[in-house]
Amino acid sequence: MDYQDPLIAQIYDEANPRAQDTDFYVSLAGLSPCTVLDLGCGTGTLCCALAERGHRVTGVDPAAAMLAVARNKPQAEQVEWVEASAQSYKTQQRFDLIVMTGHAFQILLTDADMLAALQTMSGHLTERGRAAFETRNPHLDWSAEWAARAPAIRTLPGRQLVETLEITGADADFISFQTSYRFPHMTMFTRSTLRFPSREHVEDLIDRSGLVVYDVFGDWDAGPFDAARSREIIFVVGRPTQPL
Repeated sequence: MDYQDPLIAQIYDEANPRAQDTDFYVSLAGLSPCTVLDLGCGTGTLCCALAERGHRVTGVDPAAAMLAVARNKPQAEQVEWVEASAQSYKTQQRFDLIVMTGHAFQILLTDADMLAALQTMSGHLTERGRAAFETRNPHLDWSAEWAARAPAIRTLPGRQLVETLEITGADADFISFQTSYRFPHMTMFTRSTLRFPSREHVEDLIDRSGLVVYDVFGDWDAGPFDAARSREIIFVVGRPTQPL
C-alpha cells in the first residue's frame, strides 16, 4: 500500500477510526506504565491511546505522510515517532510490548519480509515482553466479500468523496485490489496487494525467528481461533524463556 500522499493519509484516518482492535491492544499493555513499540503505526491512533494511559510509546511507520497525521493528534507529543519499516527498525531500547496492528503484517508479501519483521520483534523485546499482531483468516472468501462491498461515502474537512474498491487479482495466498477516491473534481487511486498466510505458516516463521506462540485468538474478545469461522488470527508471542 502507498500512503505517502498527504491526502490519502487523511482519507485513511477517516476510513479507519478507533475500533475494537485498538481496545484489544490497549488491554494487552495493562494498567501499569510500560514501554510499547508500534510497528506500522500508521496515523497513530493506538500510539496516542497508549500514551494517554501513561505508557512510553514509540511509533514506527515507513510513510512520512501517515506520521504527519499522527503528530497532530492529542497526546502525540508524548510519543516518539520514527520513519522506518518493521523489517529495518533498530534501536538499543527494549520494549515490554510490541504490536503490529491494522493487518499491517499482511503487506509483507515474502517470507523474508515476514521473518525480518518477526526478528525485529524478537530482538527488541524485554526478557518477559510480549509481541502481538494479527492477520485475516485465509479460509474465508475475502475476495467475494470485498467485491460485494458497496461504495463508501467519506467526509473530509470541506469536501466529500466516494471510495470504491475493485479486486484486480486473486492467486494462492494473495489478493490485489485498487481503491479509487472520487472527489467532485478529481479521482485518486491506490493499488495494493495483501498476503493471507495460514496459521501454520506464520507459526513456522515465528519459530524460525526465535519467538514462541503463547496465545492465538480468533476475535477481539480473545475468543479461540476457529479455522472455519474466525475472521482474525491474532498471535501473542514472546521469548522462549518467558514462563507459560
